[in-house]
Amino acid sequence: MTAPGTPIAVVTGASSGIGAATARQLAAAGYRVVLTARRKDRIEALAAEINDAGHQATAYALDVTDRAAVDEFATAFRTLAVLVNNAGGALGADPVATGDPDDWRRMYEVNVLGTLHMTQALLPALTASGDGTVVVLSSTAGHGTYEGGAGYVAAKNGARVLAETLRLEIVGTPVRVIEIAPGMVRTDEFATTRFRGDTDKAAKVYAGVPDPLTADDVAETITWACTRPPHVNIDLLVVRPRAQASNTKVHREL
Repeated sequence: MTAPGTPIAVVTGASSGIGAATARQLAAAGYRVVLTARRKDRIEALAAEINDAGHQATAYALDVTDRAAVDEFATAFRTLAVLVNNAGGALGADPVATGDPDDWRRMYEVNVLGTLHMTQALLPALTASGDGTVVVLSSTAGHGTYEGGAGYVAAKNGARVLAETLRLEIVGTPVRVIEIAPGMVRTDEFATTRFRGDTDKAAKVYAGVPDPLTADDVAETITWACTRPPHVNIDLLVVRPRAQASNTKVHREL
């Protein structure tokens, strides 16, 4: 059971990587976390892990690109403290001339429209809490282009602009909008998914890079931003490993 007054945090894309790590850390920080993702078995196992650790978690299978399903999910909340829009990802690394439009469409649907669906559906509950926080997990890709990344860059630019515009539009309400833009993060699935299961290509992304960021590093950053005093808004926090100076300048020890 949720203790009276326990703040609720919804985390999308919580089945792995940054989303799963964020769910664990927000739960440890005192939130009741609601885990959403398409892979029901993954989020149910994570919810059990969090509950067994003495914290509070609930799993809810959800595709953020399905607006009807998102609207149904939102009916469960009268108030909500935190929404972490983490669901997203990259597909392919082809140049603009040969990029697959289906990849571009899917990236836009998840990274931008998925964030839009969740934010629109849950904004009333976030406002009703009197102290709501919307987190948009963008990327350094949304702040700088690189070859082979145009589709992902375009999608993360969309997420970035969504966050910036929302902050302007709801100023004066009790909801803050935080953008976290990670650089090179080594997780179990991001690069492998991008290269459609090609583990050799995925490994080359991180080859020789000393200490790329981990999912826990980013989750700690998100949790820190969410737990600042209510009047403190972290508009934008860019977090990279020390070895990465920009999207195209990375130190490698090969």
